[in-house]
Amino acid sequence: MQGNYRAVWLNNDFFDECLEVVDQRILPFEYHTQYLTTTEEVARAIKNMTVSGAGVIKSIALFGVYITALEVEGNFEKLQKKVLLIKEAIPSVLNFSCKIDIMVDHLRGSSDVIGEAKRYSIEFSDNEVQESQKIAQHGCKIIEDILKNSGKTKINILTHSSVGWLSMLDDGSALAPIYEAKRRGIDVHVWVDETRPLNEGASLSAWELAQDGIEYTIISDGTSGYLMQKGEIDMVIVGADSVNANGVINTTGTYLKALAANDNGIPFYVTTPTSTFDFATKDISIELRSEDEAHYMKGVDENKTIRKVRIIPENSHVVYYAFDITPQRLITGFITNKGVCEADFDRIREKFNKQ
Repeated sequence: MQGNYRAVWLNNDFFDECLEVVDQRILPFEYHTQYLTTTEEVARAIKNMTVSGAGVIKSIALFGVYITALEVEGNFEKLQKKVLLIKEAIPSVLNFSCKIDIMVDHLRGSSDVIGEAKRYSIEFSDNEVQESQKIAQHGCKIIEDILKNSGKTKINILTHSSVGWLSMLDDGSALAPIYEAKRRGIDVHVWVDETRPLNEGASLSAWELAQDGIEYTIISDGTSGYLMQKGEIDMVIVGADSVNANGVINTTGTYLKALAANDNGIPFYVTTPTSTFDFATKDISIELRSEDEAHYMKGVDENKTIRKVRIIPENSHVVYYAFDITPQRLITGFITNKGVCEADFDRIREKFNKQ
């Protein structure tokens, strides 16, 4: 891959090398990219959700350190101070600031800070791609088994939020096994949760599936429970922003899907690289997002102009938590890059903590 991925890539066509990213804020209406040439632009892209998804944010954060190295012309002391902007932009639940610290420590004393920062960020992102590919393979085996045991010819899978290559390099997390299933000729249909209020499912996952020619249907967030009762959902696959002893921290609405799946006896799987397992964090502080994100919705008018419109009464108070926590008792298993494991965090700690 060498710095060239589907959601983010290095570009030196118009500038000294910079980071080019897909602007997720205007999908699915328009496809545009943004050039990130400074530390401030990288931090802003993370904060304002030009980019989203745990895996992509992590890669962009480390590439951001490389952009900082270019910006300060390899001066380590200046880099060390400027990367604080990137660390502050990352959602706290991702618990990724320590990885930036590790990268910065790695650069300390280097005779080629710029070159080493580029190599480090590419190596990390290439590894993300390999993890996604392994998740695809392990998850597809589960899809095959569930389809075989069901006696059906088509499998119906529910997803939640943005879980494809816009969220994790390069096939995604929860969509990775689905992409693999299509490559193997499995007839798959995806129920795509709209994922209000930002509509990451309806806007991003649906757009991705359309690009790949995979059959999908968008549903309102409250519809999945009834579809489960009707027997129209065979399994649920979601991603994870973080996993710790409290459970799975993921886009708000994940917990409700898990409750409904559990009540209807439907397998509920979480796709995540093992690097997402957080063995240190005990207390979780869930981020409150801006009330405006629920006050307004983006769309296109009859002239195909993107507009933002208010959808609730002005001055209404809104509470919108970015994530919720799904306890492990509701999870059938974790689909990881190292295989499938049961949702028992104590056993996961024993198996992966030293690794």
